[in-house]
Amino acid sequence: MHPPTGGLRLALRSRTIEHVTSAFDDIASAITIAAIGPQSRAPVGWPRRERPLRRWWPRRARRRTAAPIATVPAVLELPQEIVDDIVALASEEYPYEACGLLAGPAGGDTATRFYRCANAARSARVYTIEPRDHLRAERDAEDNGWEIIGVVHSHTHTEAYPSPTDVAQAPDPGWHYVIVSMRHEAPVLRSYRIVDGEISEEPVGRIPR
Repeated sequence: MHPPTGGLRLALRSRTIEHVTSAFDDIASAITIAAIGPQSRAPVGWPRRERPLRRWWPRRARRRTAAPIATVPAVLELPQEIVDDIVALASEEYPYEACGLLAGPAGGDTATRFYRCANAARSARVYTIEPRDHLRAERDAEDNGWEIIGVVHSHTHTEAYPSPTDVAQAPDPGWHYVIVSMRHEAPVLRSYRIVDGEISEEPVGRIPR
């Protein structure tokens, strides 16, 4: 056999280099695939469609709005003897508005004492607790381990519902605001909470004698 001529040797050498280059290309492609994850390999000559990299960190949890907690409306507990005394005072002071203060255990909704107070305004439309009576009530409540938990007044010609003046003068959002109306033949007693100008009625429970 005759050795290949110079031109043939060059052709064989060129073809060998092409095979080696192609092999290196395949190796480089395999390394790339292993580095960035499996991707679809398109046939030679086709444009490769890159897949988006997958996110491996957890997605941020969606914030949930807390469900409103159901609340049971407060019930003002009044012993029947206090109810009777409130109505009696309203009748005695008519045609002027009567007023007084309620005391009971701290943070509770049960009245244990009703303090009659003079209406310093001496009016049929508004009331002002006499300061000396207020001080007397606070001192007695403190001596008994109670605190002032509410205020009482009467309406002589209107329903038992807080007037704009009552709302504006409400001193404490934690107090019970008791109103007894003398408009009808039978007195009507109701109680409210007044917080930031908002009025909400609360049930009144009467404790038997």
